[in-house]
Amino acid sequence: MDKTKLLAAAGAGALFALLPGLALAEDAGPVAGVNPSTDTVFILNSLLFLVGGFLVFFMAAGFAMLEAGLVRAKNVTMQLTKNMALFSLAAIFYWLIGYNLMYPLGTWSVEGVLSGIFGPGVLEAVGVTADGADDYSYASTGSDFFFQLMFCAATASIVSGTVAERIKLWPFLIFTIILTAVIYPLQASWKWGGGFLDEAGFLDFAGSTVVHSVGGWAALTGAIILGPRIGKYSKEGRTIPIPGSNLALATLGTFILWLGWFGFNGGSQLAMGSVGDVADVSRIFSNTNAAAAGGAVAALILTQLLFKKPDLTMILNGALAGLVSITAEPLTPSLGLATLIGAIGGGIVVFTVPFLDKLKIDDVVGAIPVHLICGIWGTIAVVLSNPDASFMTQIYGIVVVGVFVTVSSAALWFILKAVMGIRVSEEEEINGLDMAELGMEAYPEFSRS
Repeated sequence: MDKTKLLAAAGAGALFALLPGLALAEDAGPVAGVNPSTDTVFILNSLLFLVGGFLVFFMAAGFAMLEAGLVRAKNVTMQLTKNMALFSLAAIFYWLIGYNLMYPLGTWSVEGVLSGIFGPGVLEAVGVTADGADDYSYASTGSDFFFQLMFCAATASIVSGTVAERIKLWPFLIFTIILTAVIYPLQASWKWGGGFLDEAGFLDFAGSTVVHSVGGWAALTGAIILGPRIGKYSKEGRTIPIPGSNLALATLGTFILWLGWFGFNGGSQLAMGSVGDVADVSRIFSNTNAAAAGGAVAALILTQLLFKKPDLTMILNGALAGLVSITAEPLTPSLGLATLIGAIGGGIVVFTVPFLDKLKIDDVVGAIPVHLICGIWGTIAVVLSNPDASFMTQIYGIVVVGVFVTVSSAALWFILKAVMGIRVSEEEEINGLDMAELGMEAYPEFSRS
């Protein structure tokens, strides 16, 4: 018997060996007498949420590494602490309050504006039953909650880098609690919870506005109210470069964020139970990757032309800018258009960073150009490929969210400043927040700078 026949016989034997197990698996459905095809849709949709969710969770590591690399060595431990704490706090307070604000789960609701007030019982009912927590025709509630939580936490991570190196730990964490429990979920309900922005036809597939510009607006208000770092701007108005401590970490963080974005955008298809859905997810992956590449290459070329040498930090932020830019509509563009949308995002970063410096707005990691300005650009760029998009409606959504987040964030920053102070002392800032706030250093064997 030749090798082909041997392989065929072995394959047939393996198939027959698996058949009893497959039959048992089909018989072990969550509800007696259910349609196996419905089982499959439920399983695959839930799986998309879970896989997409843990990819977005890994973005928390990306933010931490990016920020740790772009701050000075004397502030690295503080950034790592903030990122650990903000994710954990977001997980708790989004469960307690935020998820119920986004979706109509409880009482005290206002149609199209406010879904509910307090809803920690999101997973209290267990099982796929008529009165259970899970929607058997779609996906498990637990998977949806897990996926949506990751978006909420990512919003807070955006703020962390901008206000680095001069903000106190506990006021920042209190701001994070309010941002993730109230500010983010309330505006997200206006689009993703079926609220008035959704009814108006505002389109934001995965959150260029709902997630990224929200973090950007909150970061912008914080940076303005905090003021710049000591030594960032001279009396003559010149910008003094303050290099980060570890560009290798910053690069690692960027690649982690790039990877996580496949879950961010791909998971936002919200369905994987059909051939069409899976085809759409694959197209979203490809467009997401193309936009990131376009943003990185645009920043590479522009920094060479403008500064005579490529700037790695701009290239890193160029890739992230491309990712933010494609997030509002990663499905309908062609690969070429996705690359162009990302490239424009990369160009926005290169020109916006020095513009913010002229305004003396000190953004340590470049989060405002990446997440706010490119979030706005990406939301507008939806009209380039989606025939259902209206330019004026997209502008309307951007303005509504921007005004709400700016006013609410500014009010919260001012309250925290008045009650407990938000900025460390001059001496503590000069010596570094690691020792002043935490009493430990990330690199104790090296001299601090």
